[in-house]
Amino acid sequence: MDVDSIFHRTYPRLFRYLHRLTGSPDTADDLAQESFVRLVSRPPPDADVQPWLFRVATNLFLDGARAAGRHRRLLASAPLDPPAPPLPDEAVEHAERVRRVRAALERIPERDRAILLMRAEGFRYEEIAHAVDVAPSSIGPLLARAVRRFVTVYSRPEGGNDDASE
Repeated sequence: MDVDSIFHRTYPRLFRYLHRLTGSPDTADDLAQESFVRLVSRPPPDADVQPWLFRVATNLFLDGARAAGRHRRLLASAPLDPPAPPLPDEAVEHAERVRRVRAALERIPERDRAILLMRAEGFRYEEIAHAVDVAPSSIGPLLARAVRRFVTVYSRPEGGNDDASE
């Protein structure tokens, strides 16, 4: 099969057909190219390639239209309203809280920081224990101690005594 000659002979007609079908030259070009890719990868058993290419292109278009319809129905059933951007003062307050939390985390022992952050990410006690190389039964007390240290450091004015190892 001489794909080169089939392409030069069929592509212009296939593209025009798909452009009329889709209304978009970009989509038409994509579908035509995909049809030829399928011709090369899975050639039809019979010798009449042109109708096969048009059928493949039409099926690709219909598959895309069905998928787009499902997507539209899904969005219509549960529309996503973007959240309103925070007010400027809320954004400043949030940024300040994040900065204070990060500063407090940096002032507590490294293992406490790791335990708190892993727990905040949803790790189970066993996973945390494995990561910090302690017995799973000791994670509860270690976590409670890490929370107390964090709260102490967070509530203390910055620049105060940094001894959080109590």
